[in-house]
Formats: sequence, structure tokens, C-alpha cells
Amino acid sequence: MSARVVGRVLAVLVLVLAMVGPLFLMVTNAFKSQHDITTEPFGWPTHGFSLKYVGSALTSPDFNVVAAYGVTLLFVVAINVLNLLVVGPASYAIARGTRRYHRIVMLVLLAGLFIPSQTLVIPVIYVLKVLGLMGTIPGFLLFETTLTVPTTVFLFVAFVQTVPRELDEAAKIDGASRYGTFWRVIFPLMRPVVATAMVLNSVGVWTDFVNPQFILGPQSGVYTVTTGVYAAISRLSTDYTVVYPNMLLATAPVIVFYVLMQRRIIGGLTSGAIKG
Repeated sequence: MSARVVGRVLAVLVLVLAMVGPLFLMVTNAFKSQHDITTEPFGWPTHGFSLKYVGSALTSPDFNVVAAYGVTLLFVVAINVLNLLVVGPASYAIARGTRRYHRIVMLVLLAGLFIPSQTLVIPVIYVLKVLGLMGTIPGFLLFETTLTVPTTVFLFVAFVQTVPRELDEAAKIDGASRYGTFWRVIFPLMRPVVATAMVLNSVGVWTDFVNPQFILGPQSGVYTVTTGVYAAISRLSTDYTVVYPNMLLATAPVIVFYVLMQRRIIGGLTSGAIKG
């Protein structure tokens, strides 16, 4: 085996350990006592795994995980719907456009991929205050939807460009408007890439902490999964039988969702290349 192959294998192993290690630590310690966690965090529990700590987290008065699931799920659905309604037609117009300003708009939107969302929080807070939307659900939904625009535009435009323009011309002959052509002809063909965008956007919204923490804030009384976990364990950060079960409950749904939908992600990312 050559040195290059050995180096690649070692690099992959280090990457796997870096990603699997924290996950293993979180999952195993969610079912262990405080003593076992502090003495042997990576070891096997002396009295076996126990479900009582996860059960306590589910029924904790400090954090209603079921309510947080519901709130976050509603946010995910609302943001994905807003995203499709806005970005879908816009991406179609950009992909079918032949003028220079279409490319400029595309580049401006794609520039958002290189801007960390955390750097936008302070300017967005000022804008939302001026609009009277700070600390409100509509303000949060608008900001989160805006964050999903660059990735979705990139995926949608790349896919629409692979769809033959003859379909547009045929729909126009049948009397369909450009808007009707998109929703009735082009959009049904976009199901693979739409699924990919929805999965990526859903994972991003579910795992987001900074934006709901600052934009909604505790005063709103609305907690997502991440902000609810923070509120529940911030006062008990040294009680690991509270920390790890809450972290597991917060991350387990999105991990399962991502694993189940990974084929659709790959299919959506490669569908344009296959069609081309």
C-alpha cells in the first residue's frame, strides 16, 4: 500500500472519529448516571443504561420538548412554503432570462452563500425594529426564509436550465402564462431538487440557535427545540443527566430525518447532471 493511500485512509479515519465521537458521547451519556458520565464518559455504565433520564427530560417542567417539536415543525413547514412561493418563480425567471441583469441578480443572490448568517443578526435586528417585527413570529419567518434563498436559488436555477425550452413554448401555444407555465409544467418536473432544497432548509431551521434566540427572544414565550434546550439546561449545565438527554431529544429527529432523506438529497443534486 502506497504512502498516499495510507495518508488518505488516515485522513478519513480522523474525519470519521471527529464526527462520530461527539455523537457517540451524546447518545451513550444520555442513558448514564452523573457518576458514570463524569468518571468514564466514553465507557460502559456500571449499572447499565437507564431510560429514566430521557423520561425525566420528556416530562421536565423546565422544557416542554413536545411543544418545542411542534413549534419548530410549524416553522419548518412555513419557511419551506414561503421559500417555494418566492424562490420557485424567481429561479425560473432567472434560468430562462437572457439579459445581463438576470446574471447579476443570480450573482447577488449566490453571494449570500458566502456570508455567515450570524454576521447579519445585528443589522437584521435594527431593520426588524424599524418595521415593528422584532420579537415576532412573522419577523423570524421572514428572516429565516431569506437565509434559505441562496441555496435554493442555486439548486433551482441549475435544474431549470436543464429543462428543454420547448416545454415553455408548447405551454405558451396552449395559452398558459409564464406563471402558469412554471407551476403547471416546470414545477412538477422539479420534485427531486425541491425535495433536496426542503431537506437542507429543514435541517438548517431545526438546528438554528442564534437567530431564534435573538430575534424571538425569551420575552416572546416561543421556544424552538434549540432555544428550549438552552433555556432548560443553562441553569443546570453541570447536571449532565439533564444536559445529554435534552441534547439527544433535540438532535435525534433531525438526524433520523436526514438519514431517511439522504437518497433524495443525492438524487436532487445529481438530477441536473443526469438530465444534462
